[in-house]
This record gives sequence, structure tokens and C-alpha cells, in this order.
Amino acid sequence: MPSWNPEQYLKFDAERTRAARDLCARIPTEAPGRVLDLGCGPGNSTRVLRERWPGAALTGLDSSPEMIARARASGTDADWVLADAAGYDPGPPCDVVFANAMVQWLPDQERDLPRFLDWVAPGGCLAVQIPAREGTRLRAAIEAVARRARWRAAMAGAGDSLHSRDPRFYYDLLAPRTARVDLWESIYYHVMASHEALVEWYEGTGMRPYLDCLADPADRDAFKAEVLAAGRKDYPVAADGRVPMPFRRLFFVAWKQLG
Repeated sequence: MPSWNPEQYLKFDAERTRAARDLCARIPTEAPGRVLDLGCGPGNSTRVLRERWPGAALTGLDSSPEMIARARASGTDADWVLADAAGYDPGPPCDVVFANAMVQWLPDQERDLPRFLDWVAPGGCLAVQIPAREGTRLRAAIEAVARRARWRAAMAGAGDSLHSRDPRFYYDLLAPRTARVDLWESIYYHVMASHEALVEWYEGTGMRPYLDCLADPADRDAFKAEVLAAGRKDYPVAADGRVPMPFRRLFFVAWKQLG
């Protein structure tokens, strides 16, 4: 797993939290008793859940000590758990299991998503948002630069940390186990202040596995500079001088059978 820097991640808090808000809004449950936020990060998605359901017993779980420490300091009323979701046992069933921008880090989704669904109480739901691996052209630039001679050996396998599957995969996996699966995609146009901000966005998430391969800060800066040079041509500057970044995300909500 990559290292995590909560402050870097939260430089784009509004943009990152928008998808969590949209996913939460599609859950019709009015008064869940127990809600579990898987991969809660620094607590921004957990804050959304607390705002929606102030009376719920809310747990935020993440495998990063840095992220959990930041979440605990956020002021959001929740139980914070430092654990790997792949080996976690939540105890009594949850009415909502929420996983915003977390499932893409799981290599064995065929095993883990049914496990998460098993944690859901009858009539409850599993709600997931996954950034598409091919969601932006900058992702392609990162992968192309990592294959260059200077970086190829150090970054071998770095791209294998992310696991995004076709929407049909998720439907076929969950539909036989549920009453209904609601599945959709959205393209967000996140407006960045500059081309450099595009790289900063990815530095907080999808570029982490690549940067973690480089111990020398100078090498990290050089890699980011090459990604910027390779990717900037795909992002025209708007009339106001800012740079819109299209970003595709996949969502699904799967409901358990009642009784």
C-alpha cells in the first residue's frame, strides 16, 4: 500500500468530498442504526455521513496511521479504527457500509466485496465509489513516464497497486447476492488553479505508489516534472486561466434482501 499524507490529500478537500456527498445522497436509508465508513481517510467522507445521519453509531476505518490520526483530530463524532479492511470484522451487522475511493486499492475484490456485503444487515446497503483508473489522461501520462528508461526499474509494478474493473464485473459479482444493484458513472470537471495543481491532485492519491518507489526527494521532483510536461498538453487552459480536469468515477449501491 502507498504511504499517505493527509494534508496533501486535503488540499483538494472539496473536490474529493463531492463524490462522497453524491454517493451518500443516493442511499435512501433514513435512520440507520450502524454505519461503517471503509477507507475513511482523514475523515472527510465520515463527516458527510455524520451530517446525513446524526443519530447513527458511526465508525471510520482506515489502514493508514496518518489518516486515522488526522480523522481523530477532525472533530467528527465517530469511532475511529486503525485496521486493514481485508481482515476486519465489524461485529453486529451494519445498516450502511460505505466505501468512497477505497475499493480500487484492494487486489482481491472478488473476495472482499462479498465480505463487505456480508457485513450489511437485511434491508441495508453497500455503497461504493471507485475512481476509474483511466479516468483522466494524466493517469496515462503517469504510467507512460514510469515506463521511461530512467524510472522503469525503480517503478516496476507500481501501477499494480490500483485495481479498477469494468462496471459489468461489479454488477455480476453483486447482483446474485442482493435484491437490487444501482450502478452509474459520473464525470466531474474539477477546476484546477494551474497545470501544476493537476500533479498535486495525483500526488495525494494515485501517484503515491510511484513516488514511494523513489527515496530521493530530488528524484520525486524530477518524476513529477516529467509527468507535468507529458500531461499538460491534454488539459487546455480555460478563458479565466484555470484548468478543468475531467475525472470519471463509478458508483454502485447494492441492497440486501429483507428477511
